[in-house]
Order: sequence, then C-alpha cells, then structure tokens
Amino acid sequence: MSRRRAAVKREVMPDAKFGDQVLTKFINCLMYEGKKAAAEGIVYGAFDRIAKRGGQDPLRVFHEALNNVRPAVEVRSRRVGGATYQVPVEVRPDRSQALAIRWLIGTARGRSENTMEERLSGELNDAAQGRGAAVKKREDTHRMADANKAFSHYRW
Repeated sequence: MSRRRAAVKREVMPDAKFGDQVLTKFINCLMYEGKKAAAEGIVYGAFDRIAKRGGQDPLRVFHEALNNVRPAVEVRSRRVGGATYQVPVEVRPDRSQALAIRWLIGTARGRSENTMEERLSGELNDAAQGRGAAVKKREDTHRMADANKAFSHYRW
C-alpha cells in the first residue's frame, strides 16, 4: 500500500450486450489470463440458460443474486495487548460488491456440473432464490460477526 496518496479508482466500461458496469466487473473477475472473449462467452451463455430455464430477465436475476450474497458486516483481526480479537466491522459498499462477485465465481467453480456455463447459471439461480453456497458463505460471515459482537469496542 502506497504511503503517498490513495490509489485512483478506474471506471470500467459497461459491457457490450447489456450496458452494465457491474456485469463488466463480474466478467473481468471471471477472466483467466486475459481471455475476455471466453469469459464473456461463459457469462452470456449462462444468461441464455437462465432466460431459457426460468423465463425471467437474466440481468435482474444476476443483480438479485449479487444483492443476496453481499455481506453487510465482516470480522477483521485486531491485535490488542498480545491477544488477537476478531472484531466485527461494517463492509464498505465497493468491498461488499467485490466480495459478492468473488464468492459467486468461487462457488460456481466448485460446483459439479460439466461446463462453467451450467455451473454459473445454477449458482446465479440459487443465489437469486436465497440458497446455494455463496449465500451460505455470506450467512457464515454474518454469524461470525454476530458471535464476536462483544469485541466491537476494539473497532478502529
């Protein structure tokens, strides 16, 4: 981390098909080794599956899934007098969005379907309905913050 000045936030261009900046961030996080076209193909294919299977707007399902996975609080390690405490802190909106994107992609990669398209569409559908591994991860984070509420006075 630089001591001189804060890092400049770069704006991402909205994606080509839906014109959504959050979707572009999602595609960029999904991308491996600079292969953006492959990542776009996976995301748009998953969106086509969602539209075909559920019959609802895939972009709305995506945003609903993202909102269901976004954490409100998390625990941070804080060292006080030789002991390390897990201190619950509120999550900034940009960090909560980044965590939600990371958790959705990670849990989709861990699923057992054959193609990444199927895994991603399944995970987005599950998260939009409030179930699935990514939503469980958010609930575990909230539960851990709730359990360590006694140490909240160590907040900095």
